[in-house]
Amino acid sequence: MLLHRILFGTAAAIVLAAQSAAIAQTEATTPSSETNRTAFTPADFAQFSPQNALDMVRRVPGFAILSDDSGNRGFGQARGNVLIDGQRVSAKSNGAETALGRIAAARVVRIEVLDGAQTGIAGVSGKVVNVVTDGKGALDGTWRYKWRIRENLPPTFDEMNVTLSGSDGALSWTFEAGSEPGRGANAGWRNIWDGTGMLIERRDEDFTSIEDDVSVSGSLAWKPASGTVANLNASGELYEGNQKQVSKTFPVGGPDGRRVFLGSEDEWNGEIGGDIEFAAGPGRLKLISLARHEHSPFVDVFQTANIDGTSQFDQRFEQTIDEGEYILRSEYALQTGEGRDWQVSAEGAFNFLEAESTLMEAFGGGPLTEIPLDLANSRVEERRGEVILTHGRKLGPKLDLQISAGAEYSELSQTGDAENKRTFTRPKGSASLSWQQSATLQLVTKVERRVGQLNFFDFISSVNLEQENGVDGNPEIVPNQSWRLNLEAQKDFKAWGASTVRLIFVELEDVIDQVPIGTGAGPGNIDSGKLFAIETDSTLKLEEVGFKGAELTFNGRYYDTEVDDPLTGERRSINSHLIWEWNMELRQDVPGTDWAWGTIVEGFKSEPSYQLNQIALGGNDPAFSMVYLEHKDIAGMTGTVALGNLFNQRDTFWREVYAPDRNGALVRSEEYARAFGPIFTIELKGKF
Repeated sequence: MLLHRILFGTAAAIVLAAQSAAIAQTEATTPSSETNRTAFTPADFAQFSPQNALDMVRRVPGFAILSDDSGNRGFGQARGNVLIDGQRVSAKSNGAETALGRIAAARVVRIEVLDGAQTGIAGVSGKVVNVVTDGKGALDGTWRYKWRIRENLPPTFDEMNVTLSGSDGALSWTFEAGSEPGRGANAGWRNIWDGTGMLIERRDEDFTSIEDDVSVSGSLAWKPASGTVANLNASGELYEGNQKQVSKTFPVGGPDGRRVFLGSEDEWNGEIGGDIEFAAGPGRLKLISLARHEHSPFVDVFQTANIDGTSQFDQRFEQTIDEGEYILRSEYALQTGEGRDWQVSAEGAFNFLEAESTLMEAFGGGPLTEIPLDLANSRVEERRGEVILTHGRKLGPKLDLQISAGAEYSELSQTGDAENKRTFTRPKGSASLSWQQSATLQLVTKVERRVGQLNFFDFISSVNLEQENGVDGNPEIVPNQSWRLNLEAQKDFKAWGASTVRLIFVELEDVIDQVPIGTGAGPGNIDSGKLFAIETDSTLKLEEVGFKGAELTFNGRYYDTEVDDPLTGERRSINSHLIWEWNMELRQDVPGTDWAWGTIVEGFKSEPSYQLNQIALGGNDPAFSMVYLEHKDIAGMTGTVALGNLFNQRDTFWREVYAPDRNGALVRSEEYARAFGPIFTIELKGKF
């Protein structure tokens, strides 16, 4: 395709230009690979009174953690940018961010900021942090306890967390247990108009959400003198969520009525992963495994009737989901000279999702009767294997290149309501170039051929009782593929802070979006699409302008996407894709005191959701804001009080319905903006 020729041509031009510039440098002005990494010690974070390694990493200037479980296929395409003692964490939902939270601040020796090419780990590029810990035998622990008070909701007093970590010789371990309840509510009016703009109904709605989440996780690491390294990670979680929405309906010219929606989920999930690395011949062999399973029963109930009890209509939708992922991976790495390394990796994976669903309806108070629902009882499986060869080498004192090439084979099958089996073979690979332009500026470019991860829910039909619609499953859906070009600049402003900026260009194939399916619609593939993005993670230290102890951090993302609508043929954005999100924090640790204060403002916006006969968009407006006050020595504890939603953010929603589809006339529209009031929290945390 034209774009991937342009991308590889651009990458080649950058390589030639950077190599020429690097050769032009004299050895006297060339820093070593060690000089190219910035190291922070615990003292650099002392003003923030960190409890654990996660608190420290979150304060690294110009850096933001990328989740390990970011929808990528297996481990080979993982985007995590955090290492612990020079290694990735062999986990996904129980990944590096969770592991950092289990490491007490007292165990951190230093935090290194370096480019991915310096790690010698295949597939790692861009800015990476490596948390170096000690092996002392002392027992360290942290604890946290929070109260949360929200308008029109009972307060929560059971948000808490405790971590333990320790070691004995070559063996070290961590443990964490926590409870994280969630409470949400909003209330307000929904207005509904016909296609001419005439008001036909108003609804006075009250929504509440109650969530309870209890989890445990832990890890074991074994590092004997022989050089073998072994790790084991495990986690388990219990989640219960309940939603309720009660609406008083006031149709124009008709009888008043009531609508009630109840939704519940009762989930458990668990994950265990491990790895072992040891010398094998001239190189080192690493074996990695992961197993993850989730069980999620859902029950949704909907009822509507006139205020006098007439025209009663009842619905009940039950769905039980079991899903799992199992991965085996091996990596063999060796060095063939200074600045030259090779790795061959092989990965096999098995993923599945099994759904059992029932939709029932009743009219006039009669008994519930089952309604046939196609593709709602089905099992989807994928068996996948890939082999990738990766080579990294230094092209010059300041220039590092990493290239990889390989392919994956996958077999998709579906049983139950649909019987289907397909196989695919797809190329994969990347080329990454890192140029240390100066002691304070790193430039990284990466061209990559990627295969997207399927969402197995796209194969299964489902119903949304509250929105009175649903989506049809699609047994023919295939993973998207893409050519991606990333350009990243990492600038260290020394006493002023640091900033990382990324430009991303993507040419997509088999874009997963909403498409017509028979007489309905659901997820499917659109031939092609495009994406442009700009991202930044920046920290500005305000000491230099006389604002002592203060810093301003900003993390932001902006995306522009394009596809051809399969129904209308018009150019539009990708269904429900994020447009922008941002988070800004101003914090001052008041010099000479144990006090700190700050304010946080954040916001996001997404593209509309497109279905066969409607367009809808939910969001929040205006931005969410919070102020907090912190004292870092309350009998050895850190205490924080915070007040959130200063700008009175509201949950917003609008929808337009057309007949017979979006090519037809507008027949109905609706909109609401519901306030949810202030949020007050008190938090205490400490170490032991």
